[in-house]
Amino acid sequence: MPVGTRGTVKGILPAQVRETGAEILLNNTYHLMLRPGSELIERRGGVHRFMNWDGPILTDSGGYQAYSMADINAVDDEGVSFKSIIDGSTIRLTPERAIEIQNQLGPDIIMAFDDCPPSVDPEQGPVNQTRIRLAAMRDADKTGYDHEKRLGLANERTVRWLERCKAAHARPDEQALFGIVQGGTDLERRAWSAERICNIELPGYAIGGVAVGESPDDIARITDYTAALLPEDKPRYLMGVGYERDIVSAVLSGVDMFDCVLPTRNARNANAFTKGGQMRLKNAKFSEDDRPIEPGCDCPACGGEAPFTRAYLRHLFLSGEMLGPILMSLHNLRHFQRLTHDLREAIASDAAGDAGAWGRFAGLWPRCADLVENRPAPAS
Repeated sequence: MPVGTRGTVKGILPAQVRETGAEILLNNTYHLMLRPGSELIERRGGVHRFMNWDGPILTDSGGYQAYSMADINAVDDEGVSFKSIIDGSTIRLTPERAIEIQNQLGPDIIMAFDDCPPSVDPEQGPVNQTRIRLAAMRDADKTGYDHEKRLGLANERTVRWLERCKAAHARPDEQALFGIVQGGTDLERRAWSAERICNIELPGYAIGGVAVGESPDDIARITDYTAALLPEDKPRYLMGVGYERDIVSAVLSGVDMFDCVLPTRNARNANAFTKGGQMRLKNAKFSEDDRPIEPGCDCPACGGEAPFTRAYLRHLFLSGEMLGPILMSLHNLRHFQRLTHDLREAIASDAAGDAGAWGRFAGLWPRCADLVENRPAPAS
């Protein structure tokens, strides 16, 4: 799912997003709550009409923002108090309010409000988690920050909050509510959470709290373990992931749905995804490179009789021209839609008895070939 946080995939017309192969978008409850407000969007006919997108939409509940903005919020058993990033005012978000806002926005899939803890101890975690460490220091008691205690508390809150979300959901026949499994990198906590979340009957279930500081190996380990605990007949959604290898690994573990800001965020920074790896177009070596980003790609930047060259795209970025991020976003979105399309083709062909299906996929995506070759044998 391309991410349109504030009701738009930055710089891209809805029809262009559709042409990349996207069928469903993600919006964010927290940001739309702040501006323009869910009540206004409801009066405008709902988020589909408001942003002129006629396909399905999923809204994140705001639980991730409670994690990512941990230094400017306060979490308690009843909900989260945010400091507005717009005017500094205090915003209160509870499970009931998160569902009310999503009911007003009118997407097709809504997410339960969850307590997303740091997956790894923030006092020992990656250097890019300064805000999380500051929050941990603020919330620590006299004995200091206890990561295991924080994980357990988040698990318990997430279950209680899901029960409250389901009870508050006013449009269950129109909007599918998904629950979220937490537990950090601890597999026992993941199992505890999955059992209790899945005991609450819902249309779908998500794996949350992944790709928030842990290593790629841990992402794969947690996803593989947790996905197997979720119902086979319901959609399985891995939130906020990710890179191509993360997606392929998760699909082989049984995951169905993904979202990530990487395609468009990286695009706005002149980073293109290709089957050979990321390409940083600002590098001087591309200043006289007349090839498209990726020969053979059918995106608007690479396709057609006169594709845009790497040299031209580099010039656009260095000149601050908005066409550069637009073209790069279209390329990256198409790249990930091709990946998921090829995965669906391989799954369908393999299920139909085509023994060469995964081999062809490995040929198309060589950087993921080892994952395919080492995939587990199907269950008997």
